Amino acid sequence: MTDRPTGSEFGDGEPVVRDKRRIDPDTGKLREPAKTPESSDAPAAGAAPGTPGTPGAQPPRDPSDLIGPSAQEALLTEALKERTADLQRLQAEYVNYKRRVDRDREAARELVVGSVLTEMLGILDDIGRAREAGELEGAFKAVSESLERVTEKLGLVKFGEKGDPFDPRIHEALLHNYSDEVDGPTATMIMQPGYRLGERILRAARVAVSEPTEQLPADAAKADVPVESTDDEQAADKSAE
Repeated sequence: MTDRPTGSEFGDGEPVVRDKRRIDPDTGKLREPAKTPESSDAPAAGAAPGTPGTPGAQPPRDPSDLIGPSAQEALLTEALKERTADLQRLQAEYVNYKRRVDRDREAARELVVGSVLTEMLGILDDIGRAREAGELEGAFKAVSESLERVTEKLGLVKFGEKGDPFDPRIHEALLHNYSDEVDGPTATMIMQPGYRLGERILRAARVAVSEPTEQLPADAAKADVPVESTDDEQAADKSAE
């Protein structure tokens, strides 16, 4: 047989009597309820006072509470500067993006319009030849003038006049000769007018160029014979006829 612990409520030991009366029979006063470890307000073992999760703990403080008003103002000012710089940078990026998009859109528009107008240059040449021949009359004249107004509205500009100084950037020389009536390279005949759209040359003006006689080669001047045209110039002359 095993020995039973003494002092328990059951068994052979002394009985344990618990007095649960709320009124103390000796003093007649109300007894305070006994505190259990679970209901104790004391912090848990190993927990520092004020630690979150323990009774009586204080909520964590904001780091800004640990510094003075002047330091807080400095932090707020610095944060405001950073946000302002961010907004300014975003605004600059947006403005640059909008300019780039507008520039690309305008370039694409000019490219499309230029392609269409280039295909119409032959029709404009026919209208010009009919006008010079006096055949631009009646309904054909009205339609031709309407077409020319539309092309001008789209930005097409005609250039190339007799007597213009020769400019290889906008002129294409088909014929070349020498003359005493000019002081420098001059377009003395316009075989085909040129056209441009804005700064873009759609077609250079095709012209005959005359240079001063003093620029005539020495051997040709001594022989007193005109300078012959090149094969290209002769071919251009035949095509003009």
